[in-house]
Parts: sequence; C-alpha cells; structure tokens
Amino acid sequence: MLASIYDIPVRRIDGVPAKLGEHRGKVLLVVNVASKCGLTPQYAELEEIYETYRDRGFVVLGFPANEFAGQEPGSNEEIQQFCQTKYGVKFPMFEKIVVKGAGQHPLYRELIARCPVAQHKPNSSLRKTLEQHGLGPINESDILWNFEKFLVNRQGQVVGRFAPDITPKDPILTTAIEAELSNQA
Repeated sequence: MLASIYDIPVRRIDGVPAKLGEHRGKVLLVVNVASKCGLTPQYAELEEIYETYRDRGFVVLGFPANEFAGQEPGSNEEIQQFCQTKYGVKFPMFEKIVVKGAGQHPLYRELIARCPVAQHKPNSSLRKTLEQHGLGPINESDILWNFEKFLVNRQGQVVGRFAPDITPKDPILTTAIEAELSNQA
C-alpha cells in the first residue's frame, strides 16, 4: 500500500496533473460516475451535497469510468460538458479511469484495499439484479457498479464505502458525512 491516498497521481478532467493531497484536511467523497446509467441522476444529488457541505470542508471528487456496460463512452471533454450543462456540476471532476479489472487505477486499488466491502442499502435488490444479468462483481471487494462511493476523513483515511444505490442524500450517507465533518481533528 502507498503511504497516503493523497500522493496518488490523478488528472483533472481537463488533463492537468493533480493529487488528492490538494484536498488534504477536507472530508472527501470519491465516486466513480457515468453519464448513461440509470443512476446518472445522482449527479444532481452529488452537486447538492457538495454545495450543502463544502463550506464545512467537504468535497465530492468524480471519476468517470466505463467498466459497467459501457455507460461512460464519452471523451473527457464530452463528459465535462454533459456534467456542467445537464447537472450544473461544480465539484471537481477527473479524467476517465479504470476502477475495476485489468488496468485498475492505483487510486481505486488503494481505496478498495483500505475498505474492501461496501455498505449496502437494507433490502437492496441491486446486487441480485446485476448478477441475474451476468453483470455482478467477481468478488465482494469489486466495485459493484457506477456511483459507488468512498468516504475519506480529514486525515486521509477511508472511513466508509457505500453501494451505488445508497444515493448521495440518503441518511445512511449524509449521517456518515456529517459525523466526519464534526470531527475537526
């Protein structure tokens, strides 16, 4: 494992090199996103929680990925345009990366190593539905689908992982975000 997720190189959606260290001291929500998914409307809620909590030191970080039924086929420029015009996204977006399987980005390898299993919504049928269509994960630690979320505390520790059908405004997630925001240490 790397010493810190803050040191893993990433690129902003405009191609500029970056690191999560730019957000050191903030509570982060790292999300793999897609533009042509049934869960795509979560962009609106992600932007809402970003606007709600950002003054308290919270940031959403969007990482487009195309591993799930080809639901993010666009170029980085197309993705950025879509997010801004359709959902008014202002939270930081990054270049398309691989979050599962061959070529998995080091950021996602590290996030998964630090939190191998996602919390699922009670009585959720998402996993079962995906498996019935041959789209389920190979193992429990795999990213299940688009819009899986990792919560990172102010010290850079992964403190939660939430299945895709736990929406950004679901009390399961907002309670966890608020708890981390209350911790100023």
